[in-house]
Amino acid sequence: MTTVYLVCFVLGLVMSVLAMFTGLGRVHFGHIHFGHGHVHAHTHGAGNGSGNVSVLNGFTLPAFLCWFGGVGYLLRSHTGLFGVLVMLIAAVSGIGGAAVIYGVLFKVLLPRERVLTAEETRMDGVVARVSDEIRADGGLGEILFSQTGARRSAAARSETGEAIERGAEVVVLGYAKGVATVSRLDDV
Repeated sequence: MTTVYLVCFVLGLVMSVLAMFTGLGRVHFGHIHFGHGHVHAHTHGAGNGSGNVSVLNGFTLPAFLCWFGGVGYLLRSHTGLFGVLVMLIAAVSGIGGAAVIYGVLFKVLLPRERVLTAEETRMDGVVARVSDEIRADGGLGEILFSQTGARRSAAARSETGEAIERGAEVVVLGYAKGVATVSRLDDV
C-alpha cells in the first residue's frame, strides 16, 4: 500500500505542476450537487456559461491526489497505524488540500477576474503625459497614462511632426501598431 500512496503523491504533484504552468487545470470532470436529501453528479464542459465552477476540476483532483498520497505515504511508512485508519486520515487530508485550492482559486481569486471591453482599453481620447521627449519629424517618444486602474506607457509620435517636450500633456488621437499618435492637449 505504501507504493500506491507514493504513486498517488507523485502523480498528483506532476499533474498540479502541469495544471499550473500549462492551463490544463481548466478541464472540468464533473459537478457535485448537494441538496434535497441526496447527492448527484453530472459532467459538463468548461464553457457551460453557468458561472459555477466544478468541484472536480484539473486543479482540485491533482491537489487531492498529492495530499492523499503524501500523507498516506508518511503515515504508512513512519507510524504503526492500521491501514484503514491511514487511508481515512489520508482521504481527509486530501479533501482538505483540494478544498483549500478550490477556495483560494475559485472563491477568492477568480471572482475578481473580468474580461475587459474594447471601450475600456480604447486609446482614442486618453490624456497622457510625455515621459520621454517626442522627437521632431516623425520621431518617437514615450507617454504615460492611466487606464483600467493601472499606470501604462506607450510609444508615441506627434501628429504634426513637431517635437513635444518631456512633461507636456497630450491627448491620444489614434493608436496603431503599438504607437500612439498624439497632439498637445492645449491644441485640441
